Amino acid sequence: MALAATGIIFRREFNAYLRSPMGYIVAAVVLLIDGILFYVMALNPPDGELLLSGQALGRFLYIASGMTAIAAVALSIRLVAEERQTGTLLLLDTSPVRDWEILLGKFLSALAFLSLITVATLYMPMLILVNGKISVGHILIGYLGLTLIGGTVLAIGLFATALTRHQLVAAAVASLITGTLFLLWPLAQMVGPPFGRFFAALTIHGRHWVGFEVGTLHLRDVVYYLAMTYFFLFAATKVMEAKRWE
Repeated sequence: MALAATGIIFRREFNAYLRSPMGYIVAAVVLLIDGILFYVMALNPPDGELLLSGQALGRFLYIASGMTAIAAVALSIRLVAEERQTGTLLLLDTSPVRDWEILLGKFLSALAFLSLITVATLYMPMLILVNGKISVGHILIGYLGLTLIGGTVLAIGLFATALTRHQLVAAAVASLITGTLFLLWPLAQMVGPPFGRFFAALTIHGRHWVGFEVGTLHLRDVVYYLAMTYFFLFAATKVMEAKRWE
């Protein structure tokens, strides 16, 4: 029953992305900016530096990680706030579907659409193969990292959109949380222990991302992104449960 309810919501939300111009706008912007930055920073560096194929791929993944996070915020902020604005969330609240089933279906639909956008960028690493050689494992690990960081930011966005009925407010909250988690890495470099280690352990980028960027898979990084995703999905569920009784 739970899987059936989540599946229905997943199909409903995924089809909404396919029908809405917003989804295609996000995809077009991500692909355009990724392509421009890939050419400028990886294929034709402004400093004239000659990059090895693996270095060029790592630079592309670094660029793509930031664009994936931005796309995740843009895709997630409508998930609950829009339902509150249109009044359709009330129908879900009065149906025999639990809050976690609603949120899981919405999260998986956004993750599936974001994954399609991510897969569409594969032609960029393939261009590196024209004049170089890169490891398939490096590509797979890098794209696993993009999926994980995208899923984490989607969960943050889902938590933000559960807090409010206004999409702009949800965007601001999601951007603030995500931006703070990004900035913890440079902050960790500036402060000494124990705060430096604490900030480094919490940062969404830097320490936990660099392994995916260079094609090295660390279990601790996978666990970090999965744990952060679970935490914000759990927090979003509690917010939804609290608002149900308001």
